[in-house]
Amino acid sequence: MGNSDSVMVQKRMARFRPEERSMIDGAFERLQAGGPGKTLQLEALQASLGALVPVAMVTRTFWGLCSIKPGRAEPGRAGAAPGPDREQLTVFLADVLRGTAEERAPLVMAMSHNAAGRPQAFLEDLITAVVHILTSRGRLQGWRPQQMGDTALGVKLLAEQMTSDLRPSDPATCDLSCLEDWVFRVSQVSQYLEVLVAEGLNVSLSGRTAPDLLPPCRDTDWTHLTVLLDVPTLMFLAPQLPDGCSAPWRLVFSTQLHGESFTKMAAALQHHGPTMLLLRDTRGHVFGGYASTAWELKPQFQGDSRCFLFSVFPTLRVYTATGYNEHFMYLNQHQQTMPNGLGMGGQHDYFGLWLDSDFGRGHSRARPKCTTYGNPQLSADEDFVLDAVEVWAARNLPTPPEECCHEVHVRIYRTFLKTPSCL
Repeated sequence: MGNSDSVMVQKRMARFRPEERSMIDGAFERLQAGGPGKTLQLEALQASLGALVPVAMVTRTFWGLCSIKPGRAEPGRAGAAPGPDREQLTVFLADVLRGTAEERAPLVMAMSHNAAGRPQAFLEDLITAVVHILTSRGRLQGWRPQQMGDTALGVKLLAEQMTSDLRPSDPATCDLSCLEDWVFRVSQVSQYLEVLVAEGLNVSLSGRTAPDLLPPCRDTDWTHLTVLLDVPTLMFLAPQLPDGCSAPWRLVFSTQLHGESFTKMAAALQHHGPTMLLLRDTRGHVFGGYASTAWELKPQFQGDSRCFLFSVFPTLRVYTATGYNEHFMYLNQHQQTMPNGLGMGGQHDYFGLWLDSDFGRGHSRARPKCTTYGNPQLSADEDFVLDAVEVWAARNLPTPPEECCHEVHVRIYRTFLKTPSCL
């Protein structure tokens, strides 16, 4: 770019390292692909993005590009120009990849097409685009969407969860300051936009690795398996864990594979470290809990404040420890004087989540809220009937002891060979 560039463009370009500026500077020609004119047409954007994301998200990206004006984005004028020029594209890329919440909020409003400042539909298209990108780029980390829950439903639930954090001063609308606060607090908005631009527009910056949006799925036999999780739900739940998306997930129990056995489920819970318990009742509600430590069979509460409960359907939410008590986890069997089953939160006979050791039945007694986690009733009915259960181990596996010993022996042997007095 030359000296004729606006002050805004020069300031935006200063955010990038010298080796990155050529990538940003050449983006316009790459997208135009030799086309005529000084503006980028929707068709050219479709040619770049169309193979990866739905048409709706291509159009929204075009609106965002056209909304860029000298100084800042003007959401009310989205789509007024026949197409964005080089400077608009540069500012758009800088604001998405290296911008602040203040700079990204007008883009979100423009890409939402002024729907009273409500970005629900925009988020649904953005999340759908991210799932398409993960699939097309081979970044599913071993997960198989065709053998998982309903992706379209998961998209709607995740979009609703993200917009639930909007705090408008006027319930009927959401202004720019409201969106700015929301983009600042809900980091997934910026993260998903970065994935869209970096992958969709092929603008990858040096030294910036693509974010892991899914944890690796390891040692899971998908041959005859359909799991309760869907990709958007996994994108929401995995970052809530202490290790985030870095810890591999392994299916260690499923009623579909192992039958309805409390003993088998308890064994899976005890021997695999931190676990994610996922349930579905016969009325379709999906919910569960995260245990931060391996479960122990004993008539006392266990666990720590990293545990949490969650709901997946009909709403996607996480409920963390309130600090009121330490009734995080409970697992007991074959006792005559204490409750036998699995519980999380609350107290005996009034758990936030309870599975009876007879298997097949449970309760979620949380009126008005569970004291330990602050969750409402998770199941459709207070006393529910189980339809399906899954247990996922979710932790970084340590190096097996025998491998550690082998490495030590190798180092000792090599030291022995290099020491003259030993030869």
